[in-house]
Formats: sequence, C-alpha cells, structure tokens
Amino acid sequence: MRRDKLRANSSMQLTPMIDVMATLLAVFMVTAPMMTNGIDLDLPRAGRQASAAAGHAIVVSVDKNGEYYLSKSKMPLEKIILRLAAMRAENPALVVMIAGDAKADYGAVMRAMGGLKDAGFDSVSLKTRTE
Repeated sequence: MRRDKLRANSSMQLTPMIDVMATLLAVFMVTAPMMTNGIDLDLPRAGRQASAAAGHAIVVSVDKNGEYYLSKSKMPLEKIILRLAAMRAENPALVVMIAGDAKADYGAVMRAMGGLKDAGFDSVSLKTRTE
C-alpha cells in the first residue's frame, strides 16, 4: 500500500505547454510588424536587384524636409557620423545605407554620403524600392 502512494506521476501534461506556445505565437505575431527599422519614407524606384547586404546594413534616413535619422531617432548629420564611426570601431565590416525620400533634397542626400565618405566609410549605398 505504501508503494502505491510513493509512485510518481510520469505522464506529461501537454495542455500547459500548448497554452504557452499559443501565447508566444500571438505575442510575436503582434510585435513583428512593429519591428520595422527606420521612419516611413517614399523611396525612389530602381532596378529589380537588391543589395545582398541590405538586411545587415545600418540605415541613415533623409526625409522630404531634409532631416536626418539614425533608425527612428532624429539627429544632426554630424552626430550620426560620430555614432557610426564609433560603431565601425567595434565592427570594421559595417555597411551603411542611405534611404532618401523620393521628394528629399538631392543635396541633403549627397551631404550624408559625402560626410560618411569623409569619415572613412568606403561602402555607402543608396536604398531604393525594387520594382
């Protein structure tokens, strides 16, 4: 009689695990669309081929008013260049892309590109929409 009471319940309960997995799935489905990188821009159209490094690049955005952004943070171009230079010190293979709004001033985009080139960034690309 004593042995029956000491016997452990060896069956696995799947219901709590399924509940946790369903909750995690719902959380990821809700938060995934919010994880876009950067601000909303109307990018100019280009060819069909996208850059292979586009998914791993740091994006500097220029909106239609000529304002500069690093991710979603608005800041002066000089501060962006200093931050990117610090990031490059830790990761020499850092790739930078400039996303300029289609209505952005051409000079603002070129100031960003020139500033990055002057700071020693050899690989600076322009981000576009593929057709």
